[in-house]
Amino acid sequence: MTKLHSIAALLLFTVTSTVLGQPTVWKPLTTEPYAGKQDDIAFIDKNNGWYVNGYGKIFHTVDGGSTWEKQLEQKGTFFRTIAFVDKNIGFAGTVGTDYFPNVSDTIPLYGTKDGGKTWQSVSYKGPYVKGLCAIDIVKEQYINHGNIDYKTHIYAVGRVGSPANMMTSHDGGTTWTSHSMNDDCKMLFDIKMLNKNEGFAAAATHEDISQSNALILKTTDGGNTWKKVYQSNRPFETTWKIAFPTPKVGYVTIQSYNPDPSVKQQRVAKTTDGGVTWTEINLVEESQAREFGIGFIDENHGFVGTLNSGFETTDGGVTWQKIDLGRACNKIRIYKDEQGTIYGYAIGVNVFKL
Repeated sequence: MTKLHSIAALLLFTVTSTVLGQPTVWKPLTTEPYAGKQDDIAFIDKNNGWYVNGYGKIFHTVDGGSTWEKQLEQKGTFFRTIAFVDKNIGFAGTVGTDYFPNVSDTIPLYGTKDGGKTWQSVSYKGPYVKGLCAIDIVKEQYINHGNIDYKTHIYAVGRVGSPANMMTSHDGGTTWTSHSMNDDCKMLFDIKMLNKNEGFAAAATHEDISQSNALILKTTDGGNTWKKVYQSNRPFETTWKIAFPTPKVGYVTIQSYNPDPSVKQQRVAKTTDGGVTWTEINLVEESQAREFGIGFIDENHGFVGTLNSGFETTDGGVTWQKIDLGRACNKIRIYKDEQGTIYGYAIGVNVFKL
């Protein structure tokens, strides 16, 4: 193969765009094959990260995804979400039983204190949590004996298929409490906290998808109470994932499960006033482009994963271009290091690196 052909072959598997004038690339990583949609990936820096899937597996990398080590394989567990406080302390949530086949694990949350080498079930006070779909972490600065320190708040919600529950920890994961959110919604898919008090939940109004509307909830008291800020007016819809590139500008993917093939329009909800009001923007007119993950570099430049492909916008969702993010890209995480360098990871059937 000539050098020119090699470059052409590489371009078949990468997507280029521009971030702050610098070219960027979404590149597929070599990972263990998985038959369906893998749900979550999390990094604490450019090199150290973890991802999970429905086979009860947790993988870890120390070289930015070039190589992966399987840390855990637990039959009967469907891992749905993962998040780490630092290189040692992390949490992995499960979807629970009675939704996917061959799932027997009824423990909603596992924790590690050694970087994923060992995992234990997490105890909590409150009503039973059937399953979790998302975890978010907020680090709050405070003055500790004359030095800047952090209090770590962790929020977890679920689940797809109902019921709707929330788990919270305000001491870095040492202790947890749970409460039902079934009075606010019937399914929960994602949570994004802007700070320890203010945040948003991606939800659905009904456990029966044929009667469900997409729903976005807002809290101003750390999840104790919630207010509806957006609801679609079409059946067969849910929300899915949330991205807030700035405190004012946010995006939420809207999923359509309408079986009518003539219903083709896919939409994203957008706010420019910190989630007080939301408008619908069109993604693509394609019945098979069911939306999953979403991530934004800044208020205008972002990405959406769908069932068959990905999409990119550089103008805040006014226009979208199809890109390769693999099939069913479920979670897109964009990070910025202390030097301001942007990097990211995305996971679905495959794992990609920005």
